[in-house]
Amino acid sequence: MPVHNVIFIKRDNIVTKFFSKTLSLEFATILLSFYFALIFNFPFLHETYLDLVKLDNFDLAYFISLPLFLTSVFIVLFSLLPKRVIYKTVLMILIFLSAIFCYASSSYGIIFDYGMVENMAETSTSEAFTYLNSSAILFVTLLIITPLAILFKINPKQNTFKVSVNKRLKLISPTLAIFFIIVFSLYSSYASVNRNNRELVKYIVPIPTLISSYKYVNRNYFYEPTVFKLLDETPTLKTLNNKDKNVIVMIVGETARAKNFSLNGYPKQTNEYTEKLNIQSFQQMYSCGTATAVSVPCMFSLLNKEQFNKRSASSQQNLLDIVELAGVDVLWIDNNEGCKGVCKRVKTINIDKNKSNPLCDGDYCFDEILLTQLDNKLANLSHQTTLIVLHLMGSHGPTYYRRYPHKFATFLPDCQQSDIQNCTSEQLVNTYDNTIHYSDYVIAEVVNKLTSFTNENAQTVNAEMIYVSDHGESLGEHGLYLHGLPYAIAPSEQTHIPMLFWSNNITSNMNTDCALESANTSFNHDNMFHSMLGLLNVESSTYQTKFDIFNSCNLNTLDIAKNLLPINESNKKENDVILK
Repeated sequence: MPVHNVIFIKRDNIVTKFFSKTLSLEFATILLSFYFALIFNFPFLHETYLDLVKLDNFDLAYFISLPLFLTSVFIVLFSLLPKRVIYKTVLMILIFLSAIFCYASSSYGIIFDYGMVENMAETSTSEAFTYLNSSAILFVTLLIITPLAILFKINPKQNTFKVSVNKRLKLISPTLAIFFIIVFSLYSSYASVNRNNRELVKYIVPIPTLISSYKYVNRNYFYEPTVFKLLDETPTLKTLNNKDKNVIVMIVGETARAKNFSLNGYPKQTNEYTEKLNIQSFQQMYSCGTATAVSVPCMFSLLNKEQFNKRSASSQQNLLDIVELAGVDVLWIDNNEGCKGVCKRVKTINIDKNKSNPLCDGDYCFDEILLTQLDNKLANLSHQTTLIVLHLMGSHGPTYYRRYPHKFATFLPDCQQSDIQNCTSEQLVNTYDNTIHYSDYVIAEVVNKLTSFTNENAQTVNAEMIYVSDHGESLGEHGLYLHGLPYAIAPSEQTHIPMLFWSNNITSNMNTDCALESANTSFNHDNMFHSMLGLLNVESSTYQTKFDIFNSCNLNTLDIAKNLLPINESNKKENDVILK
């Protein structure tokens, strides 16, 4: 036989032997546990390292022990899984999920806590697919190859129950010994880091996410239904007179951050359209949450940020329920992914995203489409007081480039892709600024339509527009992208939001100094419930004057203002009494 054939046969035997060799379940468990600890949890280790570096005394022993500590936890957990079929099925699911979580944390800085799980559960299919791109597919594929290979090389031979238990115990016993040695020898370090950096634990993949998922499912599908609570059974609507109509358009923005508004001092002219109008920008406004699933229900709820939880909020009247009961005609027009339960008891129009409309692509529509619905409503006012809520798609990422028509690509070069972490900072910020610029155009068009409408109905219509975003957005600052971080550690880019106000009749009468002072006072979504009741002139037992943003400037006291006596020294005291 030729020598080269002998060489090939030997090589073939080596390769065949390598790929045909199986692994014991116990050895595979050790390998997979190390992989979960070192690879899937690299974002956690990285964040821990960065936090420790900030400390005066870097605890090297603690940091070195972390991978071993995590590995021991995974070994114990994986060893508790019963039959091999269940073991392989569960591990396969965990591998895929962990790869996705690792990609999201590494690329965007996302933490999969309860709030993020809630946000994911309420995300539509079209929105979920915006995160699917070549970078994500390649990253996840590379991450799962090795653990899946280990999983499929596990010896399919099933041991007897007794043998299997003995082998598992032999693996778990020394693992637990290592676990307790680490805990007791470094207890002060682990306790200190955990106490001072509680949010770090949420970076661990996949245990905290699975716990949060369990909590979400349990709270939303297995809790006993709660009795709906009426906060105010008899709210009343104050009217100016029988002829006047009061129209308020509330625009709920999406993912807009105050930092990028030129009205707030941003150097790029992102508010080109509204700055020409008599609009007041409230520069110190903050959100209730860092995701739509929390912020939108929270801003319409009587519950404040500290008290808020979605289950309680959905089980009682919100702002829309109370003002409608008082006699306000309420209409919610949605161009986003729904109102998160806020509008379920009032009239709602969900924009049809059919491609037949030139403003839509089948998945999303540009926010201009809301203007047609606004025109229709203004042409058919049936009540004395009307509240129209426009829910924008705004600056929803990561596909920012799909939020504005091509003609609004003002700031270039922009980022025409969803894997935004691979764009330059200039491209990413330009794309985001284009979304703010386009939203500004839509806001200005709403004001222009209200102005035209009130001019056509002189002396009979009072009109206001209030715009407030649900939360902000990170654009690569501190290595973070998008939003949804736990509020306690979220940067100001995700919580500092814009708020704009316009009126066709109050602005000229308001105290300028007071308005400027209010515009620079710190407010948050907790103020919205009471401020909207004030603007709508609804008397309710739920209303608290101290939380009404506009109360101190008499912006919401049209009826009172009309009762004031002519201004002179003799009437000054009486006017003061009326205002109080």
